[in-house]
Amino acid sequence: MIHLVWLVPFLPLLGFLINGLGRRYLSKPLTGIVGSGSVVAAFVISLLIFFEVRTPGFTPQVVTLFDFISVGSLHIPFAFQVDQLSALFLLIITGVGSLIHIYSTSYMHDESNEGFARYFAYLNLFVFSMLILVLGANYVMMFIGWEGVGLCSYLLIGFWFKNIEYNKAANKAFIMNRIGDLGFLLGIFLLITQFGSVTFSEVFEKVPSVGADSGVLFAIAMLLFIGAMGKSAQIPLYTWLPDAMAGPTPVSALIHAATMVTAGIYMVARSNVIYSLAPHIQTIVTLVGLATALLAASIALKQNDIKKVLAYSTVSQLGYMFIALGVGAYTAAVFHVMTHAFFKALLFLGSGSVIHAMGGEQDIRKMGGLKKWMPITNFTFLIGCLAIAGIPGLSGFFSKDEILAHAFGYSPVIYGLALIGALMTAFYMFRLYYITFTGKFRGTHEQEHHLHESPGAITFPLIVLAILSVIGGYVGMPAVFGVPNLLAEYLSPIFAPSAPFLHAHHLSHSLEWGLMGLSTGLVIVMILWARSKFANYTDNGEPSTGIAKVLENKWYVDELYDAIIVKPLMVLSRFFQDVVERSGIDAVVNGVGSAVKWGGGRARLLQNGQVGFYIFAMVIGMIVLFVISLFL
Repeated sequence: MIHLVWLVPFLPLLGFLINGLGRRYLSKPLTGIVGSGSVVAAFVISLLIFFEVRTPGFTPQVVTLFDFISVGSLHIPFAFQVDQLSALFLLIITGVGSLIHIYSTSYMHDESNEGFARYFAYLNLFVFSMLILVLGANYVMMFIGWEGVGLCSYLLIGFWFKNIEYNKAANKAFIMNRIGDLGFLLGIFLLITQFGSVTFSEVFEKVPSVGADSGVLFAIAMLLFIGAMGKSAQIPLYTWLPDAMAGPTPVSALIHAATMVTAGIYMVARSNVIYSLAPHIQTIVTLVGLATALLAASIALKQNDIKKVLAYSTVSQLGYMFIALGVGAYTAAVFHVMTHAFFKALLFLGSGSVIHAMGGEQDIRKMGGLKKWMPITNFTFLIGCLAIAGIPGLSGFFSKDEILAHAFGYSPVIYGLALIGALMTAFYMFRLYYITFTGKFRGTHEQEHHLHESPGAITFPLIVLAILSVIGGYVGMPAVFGVPNLLAEYLSPIFAPSAPFLHAHHLSHSLEWGLMGLSTGLVIVMILWARSKFANYTDNGEPSTGIAKVLENKWYVDELYDAIIVKPLMVLSRFFQDVVERSGIDAVVNGVGSAVKWGGGRARLLQNGQVGFYIFAMVIGMIVLFVISLFL
């Protein structure tokens, strides 16, 4: 099956072409079948590839389709690399993607036939781009997929393009991602300069010869990390992600929870040898991840838009993944990518089910008591909240506990701050749950009259993701439980080259049990606190004050960026437009034109049709030529 790996990205691309070109002719059922079927078929092939990859003794295989770039000694093939890491990401992308496509067939049913087909075409193109990103055997292939998902993100965020605010959100995402992408591109150029190649196997083989703490490796790792900061929404390039909630809810689940925003994690994990030999960059990655996790979690405490809470939660969880990467716990980071894909996709799709039932309402202050009308959505959403909070037995507990344990081994201070972020996560998620699903309904009578459980195409993906959110963590159980860590064993060939350069921090079993007990106990306290405050929530309508107002306004970071970046750039742009362009360049160009026109107007007076004047001009010309020849 590995030699048929090209079918995995090809099938979504085929779905994109069929739905895109036939958008005016295809019916909604046929569009849904083509769009969803292409991704489901890709998932089936990915599953077969996964089982082949996990056989003992498997070695990474590169499937080359054709030579893409060949300049001098630089050869960049269009090739796919199939190994343990890419096979795992194939399952996450196509598996979660299949469920979201099925969900979308019902959620987007009110769109026109053409809009419905356009939506599925964009969604298929996104899956294709993401698959190219994780399958590419070199950094250029990764960059092609990287730019592809950025384009699809822009198209899907601004899907309802008649709304000006949605277009602004799409532009913001596109522009902020370009900042990070420039860093990634410069990193690729530096790789070519230093190693003469961008192919993973060749680069990683040559990296140790450069030596640890090398300035070149520091620069390469930093530039690649800037790319990851943009795509994975880390400080300071994170503000695009909450605004990206302007797109349809299934888009939020697929792009901004399960796949696209984890591209930065994948890139750093894939480049683990480079980062392991650049410890100063690892420290930067850790601190940026920690700051992002805490900042985003604090903002989520006071958000009232159901999707904005989940958006800031996503930014915070991405911060935890970067903490894991920074402390050298690459397996833990990938583990959290997987579990987060399950429970965050579940939460986003659950929020979509709520919004669908509420007729488009997203303000949780106008909800309440929904569990009576929406039992399946309520139960699955509760499982998602328990998983992300880290309740023992659910997937989020195992992945987050592993990150916290590695953070403690790296630095107890990092652990303490990361634990505070985890406690805030439990509090804001159960604040969201209790305000939305318990207490009395606070919406209008018309909304209450239309409340109902969502149809099967929406609840089926919720149930599947809820099951995965429960059982997904058992593939990566820590050694303290006395069972093999299946995920660590599976990914060991990918991260083994980094092991000699990392300082492993092994915790005793008693200490690890103590840390688990501490975090679990505190999480339960936070859940009970949230229950006591919000189980019978009533909106008093009073404006927030003090720190609550600051958090509600997201620490005024957008306003700060507007003041120190956007407005000065606008002033500079107006200066260039009014002074440099109009008074300078335009004035010169227009002046030349005016001078030629004026000169032509004067010269045409010489052609007056009088023979006597022509004879006079000829005589004058002869005299002038005689004088010139006399004095030269």
